[in-house]
Amino acid sequence: MKNEPIAVLFDQLGPYHWARLQAAARLFRVVAIETCAITREYQWEKIEEPRAFDRVTLFDDISGGCSPKRALLRQTMAKALDKADPAAAMIPGWGTPASLIALEWCLQNRRPAVVMSESNAFDEKRYVLAESIKRTVVSLFSAGLAGGRLQMEYLIALGLPRDRVFIGYDVVDNEYFRRKAEEVRSQASEVRQKYGLPENYFLASARFIEKKNLPTLIRAYAHYREHSEASRQKSEVSGRKLPWDLVLLGDGPLRETLNSQLSTLNLHGHVHLPGFVQYRDLPAYYALAEVFVHASRTEQWGLVVNEAMATGLPVIVSNRCGCVPDMVADGKNGFTFDPGSVEGLSKLMVDMWRLPKERLEEMGRESRRIVTGFTPADFATGAQRAIDAAKAAPIRRTSLVSSLLLKALIRR
Repeated sequence: MKNEPIAVLFDQLGPYHWARLQAAARLFRVVAIETCAITREYQWEKIEEPRAFDRVTLFDDISGGCSPKRALLRQTMAKALDKADPAAAMIPGWGTPASLIALEWCLQNRRPAVVMSESNAFDEKRYVLAESIKRTVVSLFSAGLAGGRLQMEYLIALGLPRDRVFIGYDVVDNEYFRRKAEEVRSQASEVRQKYGLPENYFLASARFIEKKNLPTLIRAYAHYREHSEASRQKSEVSGRKLPWDLVLLGDGPLRETLNSQLSTLNLHGHVHLPGFVQYRDLPAYYALAEVFVHASRTEQWGLVVNEAMATGLPVIVSNRCGCVPDMVADGKNGFTFDPGSVEGLSKLMVDMWRLPKERLEEMGRESRRIVTGFTPADFATGAQRAIDAAKAAPIRRTSLVSSLLLKALIRR
């Protein structure tokens, strides 16, 4: 029933989640429950816009890094869910106390739970005992909403029936990025000057943490500059065009390390670090770039790839990113590479730089075509199907073992 409330949980309501919830609210009544409005991990501004869904925030600010005590989190979550009285709950994963507490509430109150997952089989090292525990927890969900093909197969491997797993979780607001990119390109010189952007550049966007593999990206970029300069001197490229710069969006604990690397490689004049960029400014950086690069050593999905493709960019993406099978058609809209290979990445950067503008635009159009299959509307329809499947399934019950396991995982 459309009037039955469905609880949709997220750790923090960022721009991605907002677009999904707005779309979902067109199909069913949404009560969005966020654990905290401001966190240390993501520096998003709190969104205060008109919305079609109910919003419940458990805690205002944990940006200092202090997580709420488990007992307080359980009490606050239970109070919010009791008040919402949802017919079902959609829960992001199984790895956080908030998710496990919400799952526990669903089981105690005999409400179906849908797991929203972007995990895949290779995003982390897998251990037999941990996977066994995970299967026990996943078996307590009634259905699943996965990011794409790899994520769907992983949920099935963990024991969810195939006919109760759907795709559509990992989406962004494509229309927002497309529209804003077109606006930026219509006034390119003014926007370029406003943001201090170079004439031509590769773009990357990531938190400055280990798994994002940014030192490898910078080394590959240094090799690219050497190769492109050599090609120019030998007149191997038409018009003797200059090497592109690299713009790297983001921030994090590795910022000083990356700055030191740039100094060592004498790249400060060619690699730009604007810092963390808020959602409203992101389209400007995408719209004026030539090619997007995502170099992660491991990635559950990689929503920045969606954003880049929605703005019409060709992409170079690590083959360890979970979005690759759904997003990257090698040779059509971009290329994939081994994130451990500096030479492999630098070669692709050189290859892209050599391509004529018309070919890059053609690849960008293909990116835009591919990403049309991953929109907020797809999230909404996938969510609706998962909820319907969950409601139709037998109510999940905990055994003594699974109940004790759930409590132990929440306390850890």
